[in-house]
Amino acid sequence: MTASLDRLFALGARGTSLGREILAGCTTFAAMAYILAVNPAIMAAAGMDRGDLVVATGLASLFGSVLIGLMANLPLAAAPAMGSNIVFSVVLVGQMGIPWPAGLAMVLITGVLFLALSLSRIRGRIAREVPETLKVAIQAAVGMLIMFIALRGAGFVVASPGSLLTMGSLAHPAVLLTLVGLLLTPVLVIRRVPGALVLSIAAMSVAGLFVDDAQGHPLTRLPRSVFAWPHWPGSTALHLDFGYVASHVLLTLPLMFYFFCSEFFSTLGTVIGVTGAAGLRGPDGAIPNATRVFAADALSTIAGPLLGTSVVTIYIESVTGVQAGGRTGLTAVVTGLCFLLALFLWPLFVVIPPQATAPALLVVGVLMLQGLARIDLTDLHNAVPVTLTLLITVLTNNLINGMALGTLSLILLRIASGRAREVGPVLWGLGMVFVLFFAATTRLQ
Repeated sequence: MTASLDRLFALGARGTSLGREILAGCTTFAAMAYILAVNPAIMAAAGMDRGDLVVATGLASLFGSVLIGLMANLPLAAAPAMGSNIVFSVVLVGQMGIPWPAGLAMVLITGVLFLALSLSRIRGRIAREVPETLKVAIQAAVGMLIMFIALRGAGFVVASPGSLLTMGSLAHPAVLLTLVGLLLTPVLVIRRVPGALVLSIAAMSVAGLFVDDAQGHPLTRLPRSVFAWPHWPGSTALHLDFGYVASHVLLTLPLMFYFFCSEFFSTLGTVIGVTGAAGLRGPDGAIPNATRVFAADALSTIAGPLLGTSVVTIYIESVTGVQAGGRTGLTAVVTGLCFLLALFLWPLFVVIPPQATAPALLVVGVLMLQGLARIDLTDLHNAVPVTLTLLITVLTNNLINGMALGTLSLILLRIASGRAREVGPVLWGLGMVFVLFFAATTRLQ
């Protein structure tokens, strides 16, 4: 069996092993397991059945992760996208009054468009021709974003009327527990403790049983039952209304454009970031099996609405598996199988508190900043786009905003310095799309 897996995933060629890939897949799942609870809670606001949404989320994550692992042989796991699910339930259904079956149809249409672009190799070309400055900036921005999301979710960073953000009070046990994890988890990694991130998440989750949140409840709450028999999500699966989309084109088109841009560039940024962190990109920055990974991503987005959930995308949490040693698609397959197991044991997995995952994600984010060492930041042509990408991504909590400002500033600076010839067709195209994206999102506000 090991020999067959080695041939299928080229374990030896990438310097990894079966045990390491299994550990990496479990690590990625541990960082992503929250989606089984969060996505149904968000999508249920659109009037969909929450129980069926749990199953749909697990099935979509299983399908997307295994498909990417087998097609592209990369350690990239997929699940319903955070952000797109909020736009779906809050903006599309809540604010604009579009029925959720029509919303699912809109998502499927964008998935078909993704697939067409992937098979035409346009997405792969874009990934290859993005300037190295932007690639590194995107990778670092993904690291910054994952750290910010983790710290905010754990309550270590909180809103402040005077300064917008501040550190949570150490008088709160949950914040203190997070601080302990932030200090000790890097020590486990530096000491090369096997499965350091999984060990950290498990230990923090156990500690959460004895630490209360602001409401006086334990951070880690034992579920009422460990086992939950999965069922087919009959109330959400295959409920798509294309007729509404066809009869309300002017209303639905801007939102479809949003889903398209969001998925296209979020996936591009995440793939660049994770493959860079894994050291899998070629000397010219090319992504291995780019066409296949983008096609698998598109097929996952098509599968999502068929099951009854929004856009399915590659997750930035995949970098946790990379840090644990994952280098092949076997990592993604294992993550998908963990989601299959979670369909039977999901009450046990969703009790992992954000305070347990924050320290692990912080370590991962720090490691993703290392690519900045390859960029000459004494040159403003590089420094400004990189800084804008990082700063805007974190301040707006949106990777696409950061990518857009970084791209537009890079184009403008090259034109202003008489280097307009260095702005190739792909960069011009990206700039135009980002301008249209801003115009479309402005209409949604």
